[in-house]
Amino acid sequence: MPDAPLLALRGLDAFYGDFQALFGVSLAVAPGQVVAVIGANGAGKSTLLKTVAGLIAAPRRDAVVFDGEPVGGLPAHAMVGRGIALVPEGRRLFPSLSVEENLLIGGRTRRAGPWSLEAVYAFFPVLAERRHAPSTALSGGQQQMVAIGRALMSNPRLLLCDEISLGLAPVIVRDIYARLPALAAQGTAMVIVEQDVSQALAAADRVFCLREGRVVLEDAARALTREAVAAAYFGV
Repeated sequence: MPDAPLLALRGLDAFYGDFQALFGVSLAVAPGQVVAVIGANGAGKSTLLKTVAGLIAAPRRDAVVFDGEPVGGLPAHAMVGRGIALVPEGRRLFPSLSVEENLLIGGRTRRAGPWSLEAVYAFFPVLAERRHAPSTALSGGQQQMVAIGRALMSNPRLLLCDEISLGLAPVIVRDIYARLPALAAQGTAMVIVEQDVSQALAAADRVFCLREGRVVLEDAARALTREAVAAAYFGV
């Protein structure tokens, strides 16, 4: 029998008021697995992550199952307490706080686990050098490292990454993505929302493509061809 998934979405719908953004989305993430969610702008990728993270309420409790427990509709702080952390699009750091203060906010849940200030600084050594600098004084790539480190400080079992390559130079993107396998090796599962399809395919074990709020393609990353991805992505 295969291991039960850490995260299972079961016919997940999501709404912004009367507007429906997700339609019956189902996917599963195993412990330590990296899943990429790709799709064009407006496909519902960020909405999916926000719903899993508790920032958008799922209409049904059993539409989001985490570690065998239905959690759909629980608030964000409850999701963090269970071991789900979001690295939001645009980083969303606290501009009035230093690097270290931003990281410490991520650790306020006091979940047990391997991540501490020292562990984050070992993972991103440049942050140790800039620990007392305002977050606004960092480069875009360094800010993204702070956002990832802040999420890791909550000792998550599932890390949700929303467009972590957005606005960054390719060399910085490669550096950040090169560090992700070490997280998976520690057993941290990841869902990566990414518009850079090549980067997503290289990083992921499994790929889901969304179009207009629906899953239109699902397969192992190594099995996908560029032609299949393009057809699903653009609906051609």
